Amino acid sequence: MKLQRKNRLRATALGALAVSGALVLTACGSDNNTGTETEGGKTSAAASDVKCDGAEGQLRASGSSAQKNAMDLWVKNYMAACSGVEINYNSSSSGEGIVAFNQGTVGFAGSDSALKPEEVADSKKICKTGQGINLPMVGGPIAIGFHLEGVDSLTLDAPTLAKIFDSKIKKWNDPAIAKLNDGAKLPDKAIQAFHRSEDSGTTQNLGKYLNAAAPSDWKYEAEKKWPAPGGQAASGSSGVASQVKAVDGSIGYFELSYAASQDITTVDINTGGAAPVKATSENASKAIAAAKVKGTGKDLALDLDYTTKAEGAYPIVLVTYEVVCDAGNKAETLGTVKSFLTYTASDEGQKVLTEAGYAPIPAEINAKVRETISSLS
Repeated sequence: MKLQRKNRLRATALGALAVSGALVLTACGSDNNTGTETEGGKTSAAASDVKCDGAEGQLRASGSSAQKNAMDLWVKNYMAACSGVEINYNSSSSGEGIVAFNQGTVGFAGSDSALKPEEVADSKKICKTGQGINLPMVGGPIAIGFHLEGVDSLTLDAPTLAKIFDSKIKKWNDPAIAKLNDGAKLPDKAIQAFHRSEDSGTTQNLGKYLNAAAPSDWKYEAEKKWPAPGGQAASGSSGVASQVKAVDGSIGYFELSYAASQDITTVDINTGGAAPVKATSENASKAIAAAKVKGTGKDLALDLDYTTKAEGAYPIVLVTYEVVCDAGNKAETLGTVKSFLTYTASDEGQKVLTEAGYAPIPAEINAKVRETISSLS
């Protein structure tokens, strides 16, 4: 079982690299893949959805570490196709990204939570003739990774997860865990639960799930800052994943791509449906497909159902938004922002997500994203 899962995760990670390499080679396999050269010496690869029109210079962006692995692929593919353009994405946290955006130091920010009303108000100082809006760009499961020697698979439900992360369940052989894992040999070992040290949209989305699915056991507001006492903190999704990988008896939360890249076994979630659900891109897509747009105007913030019991729908999901000005963008970066985000929202850009362990944005919603990007001014 463990070998099969590790092989599956390793294949996912290698698949992402293979896709990335293939796209880069397509983009830069010749000096001019289209047979024509665009203004300024930039080219658009015939086999690529990258369109370099209007893009130039350097574009700085920052925010969500949840989308780091997707952003790395996007940036590599885009820069291979658009010579002379440089995209610098600082994978920090959603909170830091929003701060940078509202200070005017980045062209766009990545955030795993939609802008709050007060953040929208602040954005109007930077977006001189408009305001910050949310463009859903990356979907995927928040995997619950664990490291427990001798245990190859594990099922948990929302109440049990809430008690683990709230330090109410402290041993791996606790009766609540044993009940969900009939026949498993659970050791009498202390649970070491890891959480994010900085403000994080991943933390907030986990909190939304626990609020909705285990309201009696998780009494904290769903905020970017980790709310519960106890546990151990680590920086970024990569930091949490590294700690879980290294520490026997540990558990933590991070995006599926981090589990894939580090061969971390993930928890199956008992939703109350017919069978426990695995953390996969496909299963996350089933949950995200039911999302509704709750934003108004050009804002495309989504309302996710964290209590779904639909067969095969993995409920602990997040959507990462690219936060941009709907109007009033800086003239020197507007062309590159539109060009780059047009690629990330393209069919090819979204396909990369699937191969990298993320979930593409549902087609109906993504059509609105593309329309909105084209209208940015």
